[in-house]
Amino acid sequence: MSQPHRIVIVGGGTAGWMAANLFAHHFKHHPVTITLAESDNVPTVGVGEGSTPSLKQFFRDLGIEDAQWMPRCQATYKVAIQFHGWSPASGNSSYRHPFISQLDTFSERAFYVNSQTRRLGLDVTTSPDAFLFNSYLAEQKRSPLTPDNFPFRIEYGYHFDAGLLGEFLKEHALSQGVRHTVCDVQDVALHPNGDIRALIDSNDNEIHAELFVDCTGFNSLLLQKALKVPFSSFSDNLFNDRAVVLPTPADPSAPVETQATALSAGWTWAIPLQHRTGNGYVYSSQYISDDQAETELRTHLGMLEDDAPARFLSMKVGQADKHWYRNCLALGLSQGFIEPLEATALHLVQLSIRFFCEAYVKGNFTAQHQVSCNQKITGHFNNVRDYIVAHYKLNTRNDSAYWRDNRNNMHLSENLLQILDTWYRREDLARFLSEKSHATHFGATSWHCLLAGYGAFPGLAPEQPGTGDLFKEHQLASFFNGCLLNFSPQSQRLP
Repeated sequence: MSQPHRIVIVGGGTAGWMAANLFAHHFKHHPVTITLAESDNVPTVGVGEGSTPSLKQFFRDLGIEDAQWMPRCQATYKVAIQFHGWSPASGNSSYRHPFISQLDTFSERAFYVNSQTRRLGLDVTTSPDAFLFNSYLAEQKRSPLTPDNFPFRIEYGYHFDAGLLGEFLKEHALSQGVRHTVCDVQDVALHPNGDIRALIDSNDNEIHAELFVDCTGFNSLLLQKALKVPFSSFSDNLFNDRAVVLPTPADPSAPVETQATALSAGWTWAIPLQHRTGNGYVYSSQYISDDQAETELRTHLGMLEDDAPARFLSMKVGQADKHWYRNCLALGLSQGFIEPLEATALHLVQLSIRFFCEAYVKGNFTAQHQVSCNQKITGHFNNVRDYIVAHYKLNTRNDSAYWRDNRNNMHLSENLLQILDTWYRREDLARFLSEKSHATHFGATSWHCLLAGYGAFPGLAPEQPGTGDLFKEHQLASFFNGCLLNFSPQSQRLP
């Protein structure tokens, strides 16, 4: 490039400033200028969030230590999600989906074998909590940070205040040379060929660039409104479209996991931060009103007599048909959203940026590899969607039409149908997923956690040999409890 390549990001928040930082990192050896334009009249959506371990990689790539950002963002460590009340008819009141660590190489095969043995009708241990080390950390509220003499890497994510994280990322991006302008984008001017020519602000100033990045939230001012890229809704198999949010005081016991509890028309999250606990009820407006949802959440939290104001959010669940179109890339809510059940929002933003940067550099900052990049991003969205849909399809609740309709819903992708068919035919799910080369954050162990955690097994056989339980034979409880002695409570290890 003979002239500097101009990139303009429209919209701040976590997605916008994450993009600014990663662009500055990936393009630091190229003649690129990065500008983030945002309005000071648009509030952030952030309500206190959780992440997957991919956020740890994000900070590692930028050279940022936990001690630099976690205190600023009231962040805590996260090693698992615990699900309550999603499959009561199975006899499992709860189960955990932990992040997979190196220690689990000693137990994953035993988990798979026991799950297969149980599908044959034999009574063996199948709880995910028993086989995966981060469940032990979660149960004992231990920090995932390892002492120097412990040879295994423990994976973890974070809980954080999204608004504070956006401010931290803004400061870091500015320190890396990202430019910042405050303005209200009112219109988008197009070239005759359909590309974006310029953004027009409220003072009729034009902002020009070679690449425009849409981080304008569900509004999707650039990609969906100006460029008319269609949006494909997931509402036929993900019913939830609203959330009500209420904070409570911080939990002094410093949990290291998110709680996801099923209620009558959706589920609640509890996200433990240093200064408070973030709580929200994700629900479907087809089955419950806002007032009813607020009352149910307050009852769940023991806050019926509390006059603290609740906040309501709308959710547009689905994805744009193309995430990168012409000279526009959409990120965050502008590109799509899958409800927050497994905290995949920032993970998908990171993946999208990585795929885009690789394709953009490979194509010499042109759209040469746009099609393949879009296929990768769309594939990851679809596979995350399938994993989330399975939580609802497999539920065994009978307390409301919402849960029965989810269980009876047959709007399932071919991919999800194949996964469930493999499981119920008692075939090797790990091999199937490996052969399919699924582009997804959720691998074989995650699927085993979901299916075994829901108790998706046939009835027990009348004759039980009483042997073949690898959890007991390998003495995994003793092994993991011994490893646990190396870890301190989170309350003693926060930076």
